[in-house]
Amino acid sequence: MDLIMTNQQKRIHPHKFTLWVVICSMVMMFAGLTSAYIIKRNQANWLTFELPVIFWYSSAIIILSSFTMMISKRAFAEREMGKYRRMLAITTLLGITFIVLQAIGFYQLSGSGITLTRNVAFSFLYVLVGLHALHVIGGVITLTVMLVRVFSRKSRNYSIVPVEMMSMYWHFVDLLWIYLFVFLLMIR
Repeated sequence: MDLIMTNQQKRIHPHKFTLWVVICSMVMMFAGLTSAYIIKRNQANWLTFELPVIFWYSSAIIILSSFTMMISKRAFAEREMGKYRRMLAITTLLGITFIVLQAIGFYQLSGSGITLTRNVAFSFLYVLVGLHALHVIGGVITLTVMLVRVFSRKSRNYSIVPVEMMSMYWHFVDLLWIYLFVFLLMIR
């Protein structure tokens, strides 16, 4: 009986497996895009650009949001629901702040003549950062749904699986941004 219980505990939850497949697909997509970026930057008409300073601030915000998500997950596991709610709300607000700062950064880029269609280098910048922003927006929407549910009196779900999945996804988009930011700083 113990052997059966041990084997069942080692299985990955089907939703977690699906999330891993999605994350692997996203890694492949961004690896392909950054590889294409490296190849294309050797073209004669490639223009270099400076990233707006506000991208540094947005980087700090998303890193901080990973810490608040980690605290939120730990609070849920320890059944400290008040702390879980606060940290989940802070993570959501930090995610929204990240998106707003990214939008301001793109506004600054556009104001300095770096637009989507002006040069292939700029197109890559918009595609890479824009796709990441879409994934963060998806995460913020999911965080918002979780936040509404945690404050709802109708729904009382004490399964840690959704919290673990959201935490895994959020840490992934954080690491992905760090990768993209360093990539864009180093390989212009």
